[in-house]
Amino acid sequence: MGCGAQFRVLLHLALHPEEAFTKYALVKATGLRTPAVQQQLNRLVELGWARRHESTPTTHQISLNNEVVRIIHGLFVNLKGIKFSQ
Repeated sequence: MGCGAQFRVLLHLALHPEEAFTKYALVKATGLRTPAVQQQLNRLVELGWARRHESTPTTHQISLNNEVVRIIHGLFVNLKGIKFSQ
């Protein structure tokens, strides 16, 4: 999944698969700087793991049509529901 920045962007998209996010919304959600978010979005789109919607402003959404992304999404959803104890 690449670097931590890519993981943070992918995690946010995967936990909200029904939503499309602007770059600004992902900056706010992940705490990353705009250039880092843009770089990771470009990479995720290149991999086919995210879709770019050419709206105004441009938005991005997880691509659940990709088999690898469906597996990752399922993993994130399952982990979200687990209560970790010490």
